[in-house]
Amino acid sequence: MKSCARVALAGAAVLLLTTGACSSKSPASPTTAPVDFNERGPINLVAVKDSTGQTQKELDTWNATHPNEKATLIQLPDSSDQQRNVILQAFQTKNADYTVISTDIIWTAEFAANGWITELDPAPFQLEAMVPAAVEGGKYRDKLYAVPEISQGALLYFRKDLLDAVGAQPPTTMDEVKQICAKVKTLPQGAGVDCYGGQFNKYEGLTVNFAEAVGGSGGQIVDAAGRPTVNTPQANQALLWMVGAFNDGTIPRQAVTWTEDESRQAFQNGKLVFLRNWPHVYARAAKTDGSSQVAGRFDVTTLPALPGGRTGVSSLGGANLAVSRFARNKGTAVDFIKYMTSTETMRERTVATSVAPARTAIYTDPAATSQLTYLPTLLESLQTARPRPVVVKYGDFTVAIQDQVYASLQGQKKPDQALTELQARLDALAK
Repeated sequence: MKSCARVALAGAAVLLLTTGACSSKSPASPTTAPVDFNERGPINLVAVKDSTGQTQKELDTWNATHPNEKATLIQLPDSSDQQRNVILQAFQTKNADYTVISTDIIWTAEFAANGWITELDPAPFQLEAMVPAAVEGGKYRDKLYAVPEISQGALLYFRKDLLDAVGAQPPTTMDEVKQICAKVKTLPQGAGVDCYGGQFNKYEGLTVNFAEAVGGSGGQIVDAAGRPTVNTPQANQALLWMVGAFNDGTIPRQAVTWTEDESRQAFQNGKLVFLRNWPHVYARAAKTDGSSQVAGRFDVTTLPALPGGRTGVSSLGGANLAVSRFARNKGTAVDFIKYMTSTETMRERTVATSVAPARTAIYTDPAATSQLTYLPTLLESLQTARPRPVVVKYGDFTVAIQDQVYASLQGQKKPDQALTELQARLDALAK
């Protein structure tokens, strides 16, 4: 889920990014074999399927000025978990056709530690103009392995027309979310509209939503020293809230099958008062071509706090661009990444698709803010965003989280049992 990344983020987020990566126990270090950055020629960009067509437009612009170094798009599945599996298969077979790879921000440590992606010279990329935590997410042991392309923070989408109808302000707590929904239910236009939606299917999005619930309750999944901390009152409160929200109807039962897209569709179809999702939803929900039932009737705010927490906390998401160690034409690949992460390309991408840019200047750029009024709110989200656990064995970590949280949402395990078992599993993985 790239869902995977703008000004300076909270120091705690940066600290957790760096210490989490450095605390991993294995492997010792990535390979240091010499890399040839002089080789040039055609390349491939490996990235998630883009239904907006913007990625292909960017490739067309590059190809027009680089006829001997054309870039071709290789599309990945929509699911973040499936994306990772496809990329891992390519690494394991040393597939030279995978040149520039769009990776979830959380994969950097794993990919770099195993020697699958190439260390990059930071000089060409103007990293000082990017969101600091996003830049740290592209590093492993203080060396750059991936360049931020998108830096995501979660937003709470809400039906402004319905909140106005009941005289409510945007909520700052989940208790207020429930109170507002109860009032909306009394309206004729509130019939058939559920309260809150997120991503609760058994995939990476569930890890993200659980991490946000824990953060919003005042806790964290992994502490600054890289130690798992899910057998805490804060984590228990978070999972209790999630389970309770399904049980009392705050979250519709069908949301247990939702990813980003299904939840977006529910909101766009006018079936939700509130939706937790990424910035890309904004452009789609705002369309006036008939595809959205809420165009002109919604707004966004930052995530609400859960009981026990002082403020809502977004997971730090985003996508980075990395060069496969097994690829040909790495010299072209570096120049291509420089183009894809330039201010001009990011600005055009942000305006066209509403995905969040990695360059801080775009958040105050009139060309972007005049069309995307949510950018200041997104900036607030990013300032308190936290990464998911940054560990070499992240794939195993997230599967363990999904297994236990999903079992609890399904009523198969009580929250305290699920978290006790999860703590034991994460402790074993962190060794």
